[in-house]
Amino acid sequence: MNLKEAFRFQNKLQSLMVTVEEILMVEDNVIKTQKTYLYKKAMPQASNETVTEVPNTEYYDQINQLTDFLLYLLREHEKLSAIINTVKRSLTLDIDGEISLNKHRQRIADIFRKMTAIRNSEIVKQKAGTGYCFNAEGNQVAYKCDIKTVKTINFDRNKVRRYATELTTKSDSVSAEVDSCMINSVVDYTAPFDVNDSFSDIFDDFLLRYKK
Repeated sequence: MNLKEAFRFQNKLQSLMVTVEEILMVEDNVIKTQKTYLYKKAMPQASNETVTEVPNTEYYDQINQLTDFLLYLLREHEKLSAIINTVKRSLTLDIDGEISLNKHRQRIADIFRKMTAIRNSEIVKQKAGTGYCFNAEGNQVAYKCDIKTVKTINFDRNKVRRYATELTTKSDSVSAEVDSCMINSVVDYTAPFDVNDSFSDIFDDFLLRYKK
């Protein structure tokens, strides 16, 4: 598989592990509850009855197998991660760093583009303001006036537009380099199951192959 496929399979392993962990974290799944109705104590001629409560979950009776499965997934994750790290160290491009930087480049370029979309404006709102003056009797009185609002950009639009273009060009170039590395880098790992298989299919196959 290539590096892109390896990352996808790594994500699959992580997803499967989370599913198992969630099952094991439900207390009702990992304990067996029995209730004994002590009928005989209340009525000597009656017989006691013991009832086992069954959780309404799919895998409650396979907890031991699920613990084995979780460790199996962890070992596969460790193996694949080690191989991926070896491949990444052999690359001339720091793909993790560049992917992180590209997120910043793209976000900043988006901010710059939104800035360049802002336009100067002039708006007059009639009778929106209040002024005060003294009348003939010497009393202070209020009166209404129009308000003219002028908005002018306080940055160099051409420079910011150029920055946005440069960042986008750099981001696209780096993305192409990362994609090339991801596709052309060989990862010496054989997937034990198909990345598109469901949890139940993978677990059932595990039970067949690693039955104890």
